[in-house]
Amino acid sequence: MKAVIITRYGGPEVLEIQELPTPAPAADQVLVQIKASALNRADLLQRQGKYAAPSGSPENIPGLEFAGIVAARGPEARLWHEGQRVFGITGGGAHAEYIVVNERTLAEIPANLSWAEAAAIPEAFVTAHDALWKQAALCPSERVLIHAAGSGVGLAAIQIARAIGAVPFGTSRSLDKLERAKEYGLEAGVDLRVSLNLLTDFTNIETKGNGFDVILDLVGGPYVAADIQVLAMKGRIVLGATVAGTKADFNLGQLLHKRAHIIGTVLRARPLEEKIIATQVFAKEVVPLLAKGTLRPTIDSEYSLSDIRAAHRRLESNDTFGKVVLKIAE
Repeated sequence: MKAVIITRYGGPEVLEIQELPTPAPAADQVLVQIKASALNRADLLQRQGKYAAPSGSPENIPGLEFAGIVAARGPEARLWHEGQRVFGITGGGAHAEYIVVNERTLAEIPANLSWAEAAAIPEAFVTAHDALWKQAALCPSERVLIHAAGSGVGLAAIQIARAIGAVPFGTSRSLDKLERAKEYGLEAGVDLRVSLNLLTDFTNIETKGNGFDVILDLVGGPYVAADIQVLAMKGRIVLGATVAGTKADFNLGQLLHKRAHIIGTVLRARPLEEKIIATQVFAKEVVPLLAKGTLRPTIDSEYSLSDIRAAHRRLESNDTFGKVVLKIAE
């Protein structure tokens, strides 16, 4: 099979397409022929040597999500049959023509979705659903602030918030992205290119000074202190990324006064059983909404496997709106 290989740490130029043996499924595993995958920030960090693959995942093949066809089953696999269309998340290895995964980490692709659309879903929607519905316990009518609203996870979170009956607000460093995000249900947004201080005035106007009940922070760094500043009493902050930095300086007294909750979350490094639970809940609660068209993926651009370097450059540009998809097979 062909696979993307990180030959050494560095820029996109270190990525090569190489031939590797096709893996064989064992026990309760299945072999999936991948039709399409998508890029995530973790792929860029892994290429740079800043985010090692979790135990049991390939160290030199990136790719955290996939859509494809069940090609073969291990001797104990019973949930799927060959030829079935499936998608899912994985710790790595999805930027290849085939992957072996545990059968319980898969969900069936709705018939209304193309391969590219299906590939743009798993990481973004599982992450957003788990963060908002499960960990933050977002409720109808609550106000939720989503940083990086134009990202794949951000756009999924906006739609999921609306599906719950909550009201989503967002931030970005692009007015264009905020305007486009309104097509997905964004109530209002603020461009923070000039200063994070703009968030305070925005919050006072949009929440009448009450603050946001839930904040999904996909940026980190100095945004955390700003989160606490604009959080409602007994509010919840879900911190899911550290693009702006891994350290934050904030007022503990303010955190205590608001009786706030800060929840750290990561999907890639979770144990297998936790990933299985997240996938099964996603299949039960989110996939039906995708099938109905209530929720929809957002594709920024599509690249062939041979154009993997260009795909990485596109994601690194920070100009993307939605997901960068990698087409692997017809």
